[in-house]
Amino acid sequence: MAIRDWPEGERPREKLLARGAGALSDAELLAIFLRTGTRGLSAVDLARELLAQFGGLGGLLAAERQAFCTGRGLGNAKYVQLQAVVELARRHLGETLERDHVFTSPSAVSDYLQASLARRKQEVFLVLFLDTRHRLIVGEELFYGTIDGAGVHPREVVRRALHHNAAAVILAHNHPSGIAEPSRDDERITAALRDALKLVDVRVLDHLVVAPGSTVSLAERGLF
Repeated sequence: MAIRDWPEGERPREKLLARGAGALSDAELLAIFLRTGTRGLSAVDLARELLAQFGGLGGLLAAERQAFCTGRGLGNAKYVQLQAVVELARRHLGETLERDHVFTSPSAVSDYLQASLARRKQEVFLVLFLDTRHRLIVGEELFYGTIDGAGVHPREVVRRALHHNAAAVILAHNHPSGIAEPSRDDERITAALRDALKLVDVRVLDHLVVAPGSTVSLAERGLF
């Protein structure tokens, strides 16, 4: 049965208008994005099939273009549209951190890092540069690949902190393994950067390790 033939209260668009986006399932939200189904499948049925194929919403959002386009009803146009939606959400979270003190918005910091790093296929080291009121100036990805003592250069972090006239920083990187558990290398990197930045009067507030659905704070663990 086509969605237009469903009872009005069950149609995703009408349901969203009446009850808000939070009332919809992942499949219903994705169906609105897809707009139409395919032969024999409503948009909601197609959405359910795609979520199963990609292992859930996170897997679909993180899929590389070639893999994404293997999904029924998908292609380059849908890939571009979805990536634009994801980037808009990430920028919105960034604006929240620019406006608010980061310590009053710990969930916004976590959400921003989840959107920026959690689904990346390689390790990425990101630094949030903060002003004297601990609001976000900018977040920059500085290093890629295996994040260990040899891959992160304190001199470059110090240079960027001075460039932005930052008063403090939050360090973050992802674990593509999916386990947000700090390693000994993470502790050593934090100590090296803390010591280097201290010389130019910039505080390291935290180092966060990110994996899908999980963000671990080294500060909360008492590791620095």
